[in-house]
Amino acid sequence: MSEKVLLDVSDGIATLTINNPDKRNAMDQETRSALRDRVDEVDANDEIRVVVLRGEGDSYITGGDIEAFADYDQVDALEYLTNYGQGLYNDVAELTKPTIAAIDGYAFGGGLEISLACDLRVATPDATIGLTEVGLGIIPGGGGTQRLAHVAGAGVAKDLIFTGRAVDAEEAADLGIVNRVYDAEEFDESVRELAETIAANAPMALRLAKKSINRGLDAEAGLDFERIACSFLFGTADKQEGAEAFLEKRDPNFEGR
Repeated sequence: MSEKVLLDVSDGIATLTINNPDKRNAMDQETRSALRDRVDEVDANDEIRVVVLRGEGDSYITGGDIEAFADYDQVDALEYLTNYGQGLYNDVAELTKPTIAAIDGYAFGGGLEISLACDLRVATPDATIGLTEVGLGIIPGGGGTQRLAHVAGAGVAKDLIFTGRAVDAEEAADLGIVNRVYDAEEFDESVRELAETIAANAPMALRLAKKSINRGLDAEAGLDFERIACSFLFGTADKQEGAEAFLEKRDPNFEGR
């Protein structure tokens, strides 16, 4: 099993840690494949009652590996999103056990999208989140356009996605994106206490409560459109300019083509 995703199981609580700190836990294909395997593993383990997702080091998850997909065209992008982007985050969302995204540091792009695929989001005061894809000439393609609107409302989703701006933990909590903000010094303990509180409840009741809530938030059609739309944008000149500008650390010059 790849060391890019670590799994620790203790007292019915599984902690999945994205372990790529040198790249601020940007998720390359190896990491995504390993995470899917781990997700399948924890879902099949009846001893696990709660799953916590976090990142190693000073970042949570900073999204996709832009250098890796800078040269993708529409077909490449559609395959990537289906298998390793939105498809993977859908797997996280469909976990039968309650999930907690423990956000400490940066959660940009896919990092926020995978957090939105979790049931609860908690953060430290210095956490920073955002869906920044428009600055690359694309849109969130991992469920962000749908799940952010469901979590915080269409107005909030349009604000953050249209501007690409990042918000701190306090604003994220005010907007309803983050459920709780814990002091940094007590973060690990607070996350553990929350997980233990949930894990102490009846597993079947938790499973059916989650399924009941999610049934009312079915976004299959929206997710399908998002994946196709994002894939289309990978064939545009603006996407190429956005990726190159990011890698060259300069402002992009978008021309609408």
